[in-house]
Formats: sequence, structure tokens, C-alpha cells
Amino acid sequence: MANDGEFQEQVRQLGKLIAQFDELPDGATKTAARDLVQLLMDVHGRGLERVMEIVFDSGDSGQKIIDRLGQDSIVGNLLLLYSLHPDGLEARIQSALDRMRPRLRKLACTIELENVQEGAVQVRLATSGHSCGSSTKDLRSIVEDGMFEFAPDVTSLEILGLEEPTPAGFVTLESLLGHQFVGADSSGRVLEREGGD
Repeated sequence: MANDGEFQEQVRQLGKLIAQFDELPDGATKTAARDLVQLLMDVHGRGLERVMEIVFDSGDSGQKIIDRLGQDSIVGNLLLLYSLHPDGLEARIQSALDRMRPRLRKLACTIELENVQEGAVQVRLATSGHSCGSSTKDLRSIVEDGMFEFAPDVTSLEILGLEEPTPAGFVTLESLLGHQFVGADSSGRVLEREGGD
């Protein structure tokens, strides 16, 4: 039985092979290979669709099985590949956000869905300013990984409110005095920028 890590590695390898295939020069062999892969996808898709119909038609237990299949990390991704996933994009996005919230809460952050439009997602991340040393990069990684785990078919992800905060404990002299300094003259006198107090 394949585990999630093996499956994810196979998906990555598949992506690499597709990229290599796309770089091949056009010709009869490439066209035949593309037709073969498309036919294989069509046959598998039709078979999976029929399996889903049979399970669904088996009554209340069928719907529970379909829901469970959609929640499985391997089967769920396969169902997405064939556009057969039982949950719509917005439901999967909400599941991703729900899964991320406890981890982000530990980092003094909250996340909310702002907008979903044709697969493009906007979320808003809010920090209390005391995010336990988490960098913008770390927070971005948590959100991106969490979103793409549940909704790999998202076409773009924009994270609003994710700006690098000023380092805690450091306050610039200019912000305290209300004007900027540009340096000192040869006698050591501090020079202010024009327009200063």
C-alpha cells in the first residue's frame, strides 16, 4: 500500500516527465505518445466515474464512502485529476483554512478567506505582532503548503497582510524624533534632512 510520501514523489516525478515530454520536438512519435496518454486518461477517468456512480447509488453508506474517498490524500488527489472530487473548490479551500488555523493560532496569527474567483484565491493573514519569531517566509510556507494540500487546483494564491514586520525591540532614531538625519558635517554636528524640525 502506497503512503502519502511515495505518492507525492510519484506526482513530482510525473510532473518532471511531462515537462521533459513537452520539450521533445514535434513529430509523429510525440503525437502518438500524446494520443496514447490522453486515451489512457480517458479510459481511467470513465472507469473512476463509473465506480463513483456505483458507490453513490448504494444509498446512505455510498455517500459516506464518497466523502471518505474525497478526504483521503491519495484518492482525493486522483479524483481531482479526473474532476470527480465530491467537494467543490470553495469547500476544499475552507477545509484547508480550518486545518491551518490551529497551527497559525500558535504563532499568534489568524487567516480568513477574502475572495475566490475562477480558481484564484485571496486570503488575509493577520498577526498580532508577536508571531513567536516566525518569519514571513515561514508563514507563507505554512499557508501555501496547507492550501495546496487540500486544493491543488487553485490557479493562484495571494496572501494579503503578509509584510515583513520591523524587528521587535528596534526603534529608529528618526521615528522617535520625527525627522531624518543625513549625517554629520566635518565638525561632528548632526545634519537634518531638509524639511525637518
